[in-house]
Amino acid sequence: MVEVEKGNNEPGALDRRPQTRVPMINYSIRAATLAMVFAAVMSSAAPSVQAASFDGPWSVLVVTRSGPCDQAYRYGVTIARGVVYYAGGGPVSLTGRVSPSGAVTVRVSSGPQYAVGSGHLSRSSGRGSWRGQGAGGTCSGVWSATRG
Repeated sequence: MVEVEKGNNEPGALDRRPQTRVPMINYSIRAATLAMVFAAVMSSAAPSVQAASFDGPWSVLVVTRSGPCDQAYRYGVTIARGVVYYAGGGPVSLTGRVSPSGAVTVRVSSGPQYAVGSGHLSRSSGRGSWRGQGAGGTCSGVWSATRG
């Protein structure tokens, strides 16, 4: 609280008001705080170094269990620092992540067709399930992966 003498009313009377002035924070403290926040955000957003244990080429077999999609197909992916990349070409978009524990999530799309999958990788293999929308309708199935 700041005590200020009232101007015209009663001599010697004090007006009690809350202090509204904020002390200036030192520029270097603000810069250091901003740098720490930026580092914390970047380290939490960056792929984990532990996820790098899954790095390298993988062969994935996708099998349809339900729906009008192709019965089975195999394709290659590469994992680098916990990020999954499509190893083939063409108009296919693949985004995916592998956690340090091996939990994997992916999304594959080509035009209006798409599939999302999840599962788990070990040191040399993996498996999971997927669902999606193909040209002929909704499909779902399983996938398995081997390293190399």
